[in-house]
This record gives sequence, structure tokens and C-alpha cells, in this order.
Amino acid sequence: MEQSINVLGGPLQPCSTRPMTGFYRNGCCDTGPEDRGSHTVCVVLTDEFLAMSRYLGNDLTTPRPEFGFPGLKAGERWCLCAGRFLQAAQEYAAPKVVLEATHRRALDIVPLALLQAHSVNAEG
Repeated sequence: MEQSINVLGGPLQPCSTRPMTGFYRNGCCDTGPEDRGSHTVCVVLTDEFLAMSRYLGNDLTTPRPEFGFPGLKAGERWCLCAGRFLQAAQEYAAPKVVLEATHRRALDIVPLALLQAHSVNAEG
């Protein structure tokens, strides 16, 4: 796993344990060489984003118990692929971002200014 530093340069904060998120399912948006999708952006999901994701073929709302996936709903936090966040921002459907819980490797794909434009505080 990469060193756990957030986009602000501080220690990476947890994103969510309910539901459990992260490429490594450790509650953080940690990444490493196995994470080809760069699941590095901690977001607060919105109905608009979930609808866009479903439309694009990635239904995040339907539970998949066979994979231990509960299905997601608006207001929950999730480690999102950096590329999907960028696409959502371009489509005006980006969810809010928790900068303190977003891994610095997200910056390989998404400009910091764009993440900041969609940021919410860590408690929000």
C-alpha cells in the first residue's frame, strides 16, 4: 500500500466503515499497485451521482450480498475511483469530497482545485 497521505499533505483520515469502503475494505481510500481504478476520492454520495453511475453501468445502489456489498444511498461516504469523480464533475453530477480522507494519489488524475471546489468538511 502507498503511504497514507491525503491531498492536503496530512495523514489520511478514514472515509467510512459503515458501509465499509476502500479498495482494501479498510475504511480508508488507501491505494497501491493492485488498485488499477485509483479508488482514492472520499465522497459523500448524492442521488444525482448514484443515478449517473447506474446509467453508466455501475449500479452502486443495489445490494449484492454475494459480494458483501450492502448497496449505497445518498449521504453515505464511499471511496470513489478518481476517474469516475472527474467524469462526474464534467457531467455536473460530482458528489461532495472529504479532502482529509482523499488519498494524495487522486491528484494524479484530478486537479486539487477541482477537489476543493466540491469539498465538504470532514464532519459533513
